[in-house]
Amino acid sequence: MSRIRVAALMSVVLVSAACSPTPSGRPTLTAAPPVATRSPAPSASSSAGPTAVGASASAAVFDPTAVTVDVTVAVTGLTDPVDVTNADDGSGRLFVVEQAGRIRIVRDGALVDRPFLDMSKRIASGGERGLLGLAFHPDYPTDPRFFVDYTDLDGNTVVSSFRVSASDPDVADPAGESILLHVDQPFPNHNGGGTDFGPDGMLYIAFGDGGSAGDPQGNGQRLDTLLGKILRIDVDSGARASAAATYAIPADNPFVGRSGARPEIWLYGLRNPWRFRFDRAAGDLWIGDVGQDAWEEIDVARAGVGGLDFGWNRMEGFHCYSPPDGCDETGLTLPVTEYGHDLGCAVIGGVVVRHPSDGRLNGGYVFGDDCSDHLWVIDPVGDGRREPVLVKDIGRTLSAIGESEDGAVYATSLTHGELLLISGGG
Repeated sequence: MSRIRVAALMSVVLVSAACSPTPSGRPTLTAAPPVATRSPAPSASSSAGPTAVGASASAAVFDPTAVTVDVTVAVTGLTDPVDVTNADDGSGRLFVVEQAGRIRIVRDGALVDRPFLDMSKRIASGGERGLLGLAFHPDYPTDPRFFVDYTDLDGNTVVSSFRVSASDPDVADPAGESILLHVDQPFPNHNGGGTDFGPDGMLYIAFGDGGSAGDPQGNGQRLDTLLGKILRIDVDSGARASAAATYAIPADNPFVGRSGARPEIWLYGLRNPWRFRFDRAAGDLWIGDVGQDAWEEIDVARAGVGGLDFGWNRMEGFHCYSPPDGCDETGLTLPVTEYGHDLGCAVIGGVVVRHPSDGRLNGGYVFGDDCSDHLWVIDPVGDGRREPVLVKDIGRTLSAIGESEDGAVYATSLTHGELLLISGGG
């Protein structure tokens, strides 16, 4: 993903696979021993009048300084993998998104030759463009739809659905596309691209600020554009605004009824939220927001809380950006952690580990970077600032982190074309 960082970010993998002992013969990557950064420093947490429709679950006590991690190569032979997820259908399959427009299946630890879907002829790929996100309907395969986010041949973002074949669960119907959203992109970078269903059954979609540098159009703070946001839409409800509408607006979205605001918006003030994931136990939404030229940040929206402003482009991490000094922090929700560009250049948001076999890693939030080989963890409990704890240098950069159906943690390396298994010990 170093080559994709040409302006901000591009990478990903979240995932799925049956959770079983690491097969013999797979190499374990060598790395430096864990290193802990300084102790967390407290900071105030604020919000912009969020909409609450749920409550966060509490987690067990987690000590990031006690974590040990092993990383093994699970699959090779992928081409520019940028997302991985599972269908949560009991099959144990992984669905790996390749940037140029193919979705691949990993079954029983092996890459299936035939793509699940090949839509490369309708995609502009390269840099931060391409097929960027994938999410299966929560009732899949009873509801056979899956949803993708991609860059069309004109350089704009399309969010659409396809259906799996009725006769073969390993093949999708390429002719069955139904477009939900089409959003013009002013620049070729900061496309976002993450898609995921929340525990509420709604589809969440991440958009970057539209690109260039420094958010020249002010999209992060504007509510009349979908750029620089995470959206929340209902792909099932019949209560659509018109017969031509492809989705409905949930009535409890925070900006419903506000003049000049797009009602799809759930969270805003984001630069390039390349990857976000829901904590499967608590329901919290964790976001890796790629920074400008100095700071990378991790943000969190607790379960059911919308309407938060994460500050871009007034702030980058915990620091003023525009203006560079004396910026107004009123109403902003600050990150829970950050790191500087001496340690990396494009944060790869990860997951809260919910897998008892991962020992002391279980219960922690793990994340990485596209430009360095660092793997960090933090305690996900609480909203105050804490410092990331470096637990391993893995010898390659990451493009995404995710989990299998049963919670095992996987990651992808874009430059190596690998799927990696991250496991905790102790």
